[in-house]
Amino acid sequence: MSEWESMARILMEERYGRLLARARMLAASAAEAEDLVQDALIATFGKPRTFASVPAAEQYVRRAIVTTYLNASAKGVSERARALRTVGDGVSRDHAPSVEGRIDLIESLSALPPRVRACIVLRYLEDLSIAETARLLDLTDGAVKRYVSDGLKVLNANYGLTASAHDEPHAAVSVTKEPR
Repeated sequence: MSEWESMARILMEERYGRLLARARMLAASAAEAEDLVQDALIATFGKPRTFASVPAAEQYVRRAIVTTYLNASAKGVSERARALRTVGDGVSRDHAPSVEGRIDLIESLSALPPRVRACIVLRYLEDLSIAETARLLDLTDGAVKRYVSDGLKVLNANYGLTASAHDEPHAAVSVTKEPR
């Protein structure tokens, strides 16, 4: 077995749960999350690749999950728009969860546009910096800040909160020169 095959096996056996958890924050359903992980693994290991370590291979797959999600979302948006133009929106929506008052993070995330959702997941659930998120999604720092701000407005409205990305606790700091 080659080195890249053994890395693929380790990812599937030992780290699949973590990969699936990341995909679940992006996907609308558990089945879609599993498809995202499988597609990312196939894209990553469909041909021989050289990775320095298993964590490096895992990080590559994690990025592939986000890329696969964004690509599928963009394709899905255009397909849905075409379908709506031809047949209209005859879908009856279930409002029971909102009537029950149930708070469901995955449901709330699914209401966000794909890039906004990806930025929120990477910033707050993956704990990446703005610069890391921007690099991963091939966006500017400003675009990430805007997407995060927009996403937080929607999520906070869903939860009845008013906090924003700029409401992090701040401590007053004064700088004085010490006499020598």
